Amino acid sequence: MGTCLITGANRGIGYEYCRQLQARGERVIAVCRAASKELKQLGVEIEEAVDITSDASVAELRGRLGDTEIDILINNAGILKRVTLENLDFDSIREQFEVNALGALRVTHALLPSLKAGSKIVLMTSRMGSIGDNSSGGSYGYRMSKVALSMAGKSLAHDLREHRIAVAVLHPGLVQTRMTNFVKGGITPEESVNGLLARIDQLTLENTGTFWHANGEVLPW
Repeated sequence: MGTCLITGANRGIGYEYCRQLQARGERVIAVCRAASKELKQLGVEIEEAVDITSDASVAELRGRLGDTEIDILINNAGILKRVTLENLDFDSIREQFEVNALGALRVTHALLPSLKAGSKIVLMTSRMGSIGDNSSGGSYGYRMSKVALSMAGKSLAHDLREHRIAVAVLHPGLVQTRMTNFVKGGITPEESVNGLLARIDQLTLENTGTFWHANGEVLPW
């Protein structure tokens, strides 16, 4: 049994990660600002009142974990706010950078002492953060913050190789969650996490730093 820590665990993909990992027999630590009723009913360990945009809050989480060793760190917390060229909301763009990019890096850096050789780090980015795949424009804050997150993942993969810690940069697919307004034609969180866990299981030092779709496709940067 391994120990898996998931941020943004209260609903959607984060909750589904918790559910499926618990079903596999893993020890699950669910990190969130406020736990949902569904998350509480899972019976996993919950660390509430964690704000990943706050250095102090993340440091407090690190203190709460004590000497816990983490086998899989899944940086799942994120936000999506539509920002168009016609309505450039710079406060919204900054907020998305703070949560989507800096938040994940902040958590990863703080929890490095809890990782060991063989541990894995997951950054939940998006195909919308692929420069090569951008064919529609718009969504400035979300796209730009996810590009930054992907770059952080690539740098982490290089910097942590000598410590034998592998990093995956993952796109979940188009998923029916609150973030996407339960988009028609999307896949379910269960289908998405099935694929994401397969990618995490196949993650090694040989393929560290890869940008994968949940279905196994390697995506362009």
